[in-house]
Amino acid sequence: MWMRSTMAYRASFAIVTVVSGVMTFADFAAIMIMFAHVDALGGFSLPEVAFLYGTSTVAFGLSDLLLGNLERVGRRVRDGTMDVLLMRPVPVLSQIAADQFALRRVSRITQGALVLGWALWRLETDWAPWKVLMIAMMIFCGFVIFGCVFVFGAAFQFFAQDAAEVQNSFTYGGTTLLQYPPTIFAKDLVRGVTFVVPLAFVNWLPALRVLGRDDPLGLPGWVDFASPAVALLFCALAGLAWRTGLRAYRSTGS
Repeated sequence: MWMRSTMAYRASFAIVTVVSGVMTFADFAAIMIMFAHVDALGGFSLPEVAFLYGTSTVAFGLSDLLLGNLERVGRRVRDGTMDVLLMRPVPVLSQIAADQFALRRVSRITQGALVLGWALWRLETDWAPWKVLMIAMMIFCGFVIFGCVFVFGAAFQFFAQDAAEVQNSFTYGGTTLLQYPPTIFAKDLVRGVTFVVPLAFVNWLPALRVLGRDDPLGLPGWVDFASPAVALLFCALAGLAWRTGLRAYRSTGS
């Protein structure tokens, strides 16, 4: 329904989508400006950083397209409209994700895919079949991991009621973090996004394997292939957190 209503004004949709794509490209434009003054960033060349940027942006764009509306949970808890969703014979999570579905967010995915395609073209590496599979795994597992972060944030809002910005710091802030090499950050931060909020499994760890780079934390080599297992475990924890938050909902009392 939301997609049909959006496409009823095709010119408006096209303009908003293009403008949104240009705005998201500003992040990569900033990276290009940096490389106009330096040859490497944390030991990574521009194509390598573009590779990190592309994989992170596409993975996050997919999760933002399908689950980005979960940031509205706090608003629904405050105004009591969550009650309406509980009365329908459809999973609440699906209803919130579909409500006011913003098709314009596809511009982030398109823009990230273009940067990723350019990076793959410019990277000087032998494209063995396992590397191609690992890139596909990075995007899919990154989409799942970011989606779980959205679900965790939504579950937290059942208790905080106004925590959309806290959620955004891990979603939008997380994808910005992953657009840069891990070597430019303090090791404590890298450990935090590896063992606490496993954003490093979106692209940092598998990308280091694809690019032939050393792990700044010195983790075992098999960790680079652990993204599917981490995504599966994170899904289970996110589902548990969502059910806990939903059971704690007590309406507005009015």
